[in-house]
Amino acid sequence: MSMQNRHAALFEPLQIGPVTAKNRFYQVPHCCGMGHRHPRAHAALREVKAEGGWAVVSTEETEIHPSGDLTPYNEQRLWDDRDLPALALMTEAVHRHGALAAIELAHNGHHVPNLYSRIAPLAASAISADGDYPRQARAATLADIAALRRWHRAAVRRAISAGFDIVYVYAGHHMSLAHQFLSTRFNQRSDAYGGSLENRLRLTRELLEDALDEAAGRCAVAFRFAVDDLLGADGMQAGEEGRAVVELLAELPDLWDVNLAGWENDSQTARFAPDEGYQEPYTAFVKRVTGKPVVGVGRYTSPDRMAALLRRGALDMIGAARPSIADPFLPEKIRSGRSDEIRECIGCNICVASDNLCAPIRCTQNPTIGEEWRRGWHPERIAAARSPARNPTRLLVVGAGPAGLECALQLGRRGYSVALAEAGRELGGRALRESRLKGLASWRRVLDYREQALLRTANVQIHRGNALTAEDLLGLDFEHAFIATGARWRRDGLGHSSRRPLPGLDRLAVLTPDDIMDGALPQLADGGAPLLIFDDEQGYIGGVLADHLADSLPRRGDGSAPIAFVSPANCVSPWTHFTLEQSRVQARLIEQGIALHLGQRLVAAGDGEVELACVYSDRRQRLACGALLLVTERCAASEPGGALGESLQAQLDAGANSALRSVQLIGDALAPGLIADAVHAGHLAARDFDRDPAQVEAELLRRELVSLAD
Repeated sequence: MSMQNRHAALFEPLQIGPVTAKNRFYQVPHCCGMGHRHPRAHAALREVKAEGGWAVVSTEETEIHPSGDLTPYNEQRLWDDRDLPALALMTEAVHRHGALAAIELAHNGHHVPNLYSRIAPLAASAISADGDYPRQARAATLADIAALRRWHRAAVRRAISAGFDIVYVYAGHHMSLAHQFLSTRFNQRSDAYGGSLENRLRLTRELLEDALDEAAGRCAVAFRFAVDDLLGADGMQAGEEGRAVVELLAELPDLWDVNLAGWENDSQTARFAPDEGYQEPYTAFVKRVTGKPVVGVGRYTSPDRMAALLRRGALDMIGAARPSIADPFLPEKIRSGRSDEIRECIGCNICVASDNLCAPIRCTQNPTIGEEWRRGWHPERIAAARSPARNPTRLLVVGAGPAGLECALQLGRRGYSVALAEAGRELGGRALRESRLKGLASWRRVLDYREQALLRTANVQIHRGNALTAEDLLGLDFEHAFIATGARWRRDGLGHSSRRPLPGLDRLAVLTPDDIMDGALPQLADGGAPLLIFDDEQGYIGGVLADHLADSLPRRGDGSAPIAFVSPANCVSPWTHFTLEQSRVQARLIEQGIALHLGQRLVAAGDGEVELACVYSDRRQRLACGALLLVTERCAASEPGGALGESLQAQLDAGANSALRSVQLIGDALAPGLIADAVHAGHLAARDFDRDPAQVEAELLRRELVSLAD
């Protein structure tokens, strides 16, 4: 039997109202940055999930009316019948693989300022609209509530005609009117829709009853509900009103989809919620209250953990958003006994960041996500090599970091003969080095998945401890070389706020993130000047290093860490707003007793001190500094005589006698970015190698154009 018996429970069918899920894997609603603007791309992404074995595949939230307009975000729309063809693309694609299609209907209430429709936002009570646009929402009248019910019912009817098998009533993440009416934080009404829990629940109950009546057995009705806000007495709590809601509605919906609010709690990064099943303490009660199927999430990647949840009756279906992005074929790999081939989610929230940036989804582990339609990429298949087997092309990949590992793996899967040369004894490059920092242990999965896959790929040979120079490469018998030697952090101060080397750095002990990841610790005098971290990159690594070093350096007498954190930004690690963790990052540094100096740029260094300038007024101040950690920019790792790729290319251009015909820089060696960017670059290089440049260009230019027909 290909599937291990202990996982058999994951593949039992389950009745959900009038429809049947073929197994227990449920891709819960999640955004993908495509929505109504990229319907073909959206359908292709969801189809790959269905092909990979997910029994239920859901859309992201779907606007039901212009008064709940999510612009600029690329979510789904079901305003009227003209939206049906785009949504039907998704249901047809999902149905081709025997999966059920679900749609999360949503009116976002005061969560949106209606930037496209310019309609005054609706709310349970008059309140500021979410986001940066300075606008307030108006309290919904009884007529508005009646209209909302009509819009929602019409959306259910349209969803059924588009082929959906499950329709959602959405009360989660503080992002829907139903949830906002439930919360005493947002609902200050004194009529039949405010006050008591029964009154605040009235709108949700009406939407569920309307949906069930409209569905009339033609589809299932799911209820997505956040049982806890993680705000204590200031919000809904699983043990109090959260449980009461489930008790009051226990048998009404066909399925319960339970989680936490807001989104930053539901989709916590592994840095702050390292364990699978981190939501279980809040949602475990639901299955004991209702007899209807329950799906829950928790960034599950372990088949044993999933099967155990079903066996002990904690859940009926394993919900996933991020794990289904990292590996759309997770269910199929478990079913066929290939659990060791799962690309496990690392919990970095690069997928979330893409949606927050209004861009198509991306993933650190799965570089094919979002490219299913545009480039025709598939997570488990890749085109075979063009070179005939009797005369194989000999390829060399230099550097076994994220880009080099992915490039070598995919070239090997295409059938090329590949050598992967790594200067050190360990593979993984920055993925391994960063995984040793506090909170980033799961990032090692980037290495683990690829190393194990490479060991199963016979035509890729790994050579450790091979630090190659340009002259070495020119003398080897390879036809093409991919240079993935990564980048090193600068120690001259060049960064966002300074385009010239900072003066006086020779008068201080200066470190870079590479030094810390190599095991160095700042040497500070007991009770003396602190370590000053200057974060001019403003990504994630500066905050990670501050937290990491606070645990490594001796504390001061008052218990604070001997660290000062300086940044031109107005908050710590502003990039992490997009990954939903900025508030936790800054709170962690404050808890560590780290002094924050924000809105300040570093302009000079001296003996035992640095000079700062306010980014707004240029007002100067001096801070004592025992050692300086510069987090600024990175440059390509180099060898004596120049960067490896540049040196190689220059010698080839000069007519060097070598079997080598081409050189390509990839990943951080070409342009430093996120680990996700490096993995994608390695994958792209392998996919496009030896292809017709015109075809590659055509894929790059492929896009979905708006029809001019009215």
